[in-house]
Amino acid sequence: MPDYRAPLTDMNFLLAHVTPMSGIGRTDLDAGTIEAVLGEAAKLAEGVLAPLNWDGDQSGATWNNGAVTTAPGFKEAYAQYCQGGWNAVPFDPDFGGQGLPWLLSFPVQEMWQAANMAFGLCPLLNQGAVDAIHTHGTDEQKKFYLEKLISGEWTGTMNLTEPHAGSDLALLRSKAERAGDGTYKISGQKIFITYGEHDFTSNIIHLVLARLPDAPEGTRGISLFIVPKFLADGTRNDLTCVSIEHKLGIHASPTCTMQFGDKGGATGYLLGKENEGLKCMFTMMNNARLSVGLQGVAIAERATQAAFAYAYDRKQGKPLSGGDTVMIAEHPDVKRMLLTMRALTDAGRALAYEAASYLDRARAGDAAAQARVDLLTPVVKAWCTDLAQDVTSLGVQVHGGMGFIEETGVAQYLRDARILPIYEGTNGIQANDLIFRKILRDNGAAFKLWLAEVQTLATENGLSQLQSSVKDLGLAAQYLGEHAKEPDVLAAAAVPFLKLMGLVAGAVMLERSALVADQSGAPSFAAMKKLIARFFSDQILVQTGGLSSSVRAP
Repeated sequence: MPDYRAPLTDMNFLLAHVTPMSGIGRTDLDAGTIEAVLGEAAKLAEGVLAPLNWDGDQSGATWNNGAVTTAPGFKEAYAQYCQGGWNAVPFDPDFGGQGLPWLLSFPVQEMWQAANMAFGLCPLLNQGAVDAIHTHGTDEQKKFYLEKLISGEWTGTMNLTEPHAGSDLALLRSKAERAGDGTYKISGQKIFITYGEHDFTSNIIHLVLARLPDAPEGTRGISLFIVPKFLADGTRNDLTCVSIEHKLGIHASPTCTMQFGDKGGATGYLLGKENEGLKCMFTMMNNARLSVGLQGVAIAERATQAAFAYAYDRKQGKPLSGGDTVMIAEHPDVKRMLLTMRALTDAGRALAYEAASYLDRARAGDAAAQARVDLLTPVVKAWCTDLAQDVTSLGVQVHGGMGFIEETGVAQYLRDARILPIYEGTNGIQANDLIFRKILRDNGAAFKLWLAEVQTLATENGLSQLQSSVKDLGLAAQYLGEHAKEPDVLAAAAVPFLKLMGLVAGAVMLERSALVADQSGAPSFAAMKKLIARFFSDQILVQTGGLSSSVRAP
């Protein structure tokens, strides 16, 4: 089996041949420039962030009297990250951004998340805050906040969840009172706030959902407010981190409980319009959901690299055939696990980059591209984070007993990955979003267009298993249409349907990669791409029949 480990090769290949940059944003991004950007990002990931990953997991962030101290080395690494301009990659040049496409930003972000996911969460949430203020803020708000958020001098957060509410935002109790001078007084408690308090920056800009006294009931009565840790005159705002969580994974990422308004109310500034906060917040969440899907790919890549390295180093005789000792990568079952890890990871990466390419086109005003990225977002978030569970678990298995020992590091990947199907909307919520909002709402127009393209690819290239899986997906979608007025039936079918669509979407990306792999100029790489596509089709894609039956079960 070819020993393919380097993700940079795959990243450059995807951007050159599968999800090309042509027609997206700037025209000066030739292959050499893209390769140089990715190469420099890799240096920071390998040389600075990755070495902190294990130590950060062991020491974690610490809380003392409202202040949070990040793990040793993290603050210095953040300063180096900002000095390199990495925080500004995809943002508006009018506010200090580099204006590079999201499609190029995705492989760069993937490196941060693979090297050190606990670190990478801070810029991930910050980019959502930038997006929300850039989209919904006033000119004054953009001028005041964006330059510092884009440079990394300040960071941003997302404050949604409350102890009693969980994912049901209609139940939130945080209050906003009009102060009479255009500002608002915010009070309430938010939980699970990533990097709600830390020592990276001099200020933290919280985006907080709260309800006005005269607001309508439910989610229609929620507003979004900018609530900075420090106000413009340097005054400390009325907000405090009252604790941080003790968690299964991502120990170096402080997950904070934030209290607003103990001394009369934290000063907040309305973002967007009153009672339209959920619309503004979804700008953040949709951005974050794609990035969380990318986190799934990243942690899967990290686990895959570790498994390949171990399997090509560890020697052991084959238990059944006997003979000389060989690298365990030559054992059939280990080979199966390695190929499964590689196939799932490559499929997820290509699908995430595909979504990013449509995101760039959508932001340039392409309505069809917007429909496509809307369709793909819940699939990228849920399917790519679910595959991370499988891949990181297999990574432990490849290591055998040593995988269960913390010192090897691979157990951390499994622990860190477990949060991914939960935050930014659980994967069950993503599945409901796919069916109720992204398929049934427009009578399946965007889905049908995508499925027709998949059918054409499968038919024109004689991909028999993909043809069969398209049929499975079509039957499942037909069932959804027949039960469109039975929400409980649809909700019960949602998760297997999303997984079914994810498998087909992943297979499409691998088959497209295999079809153009010869253009990469590297015969061994092309051979590996074809092997991965065939393995995925024969060993993984065949699950679609069972999933389709599960969707259609009474």
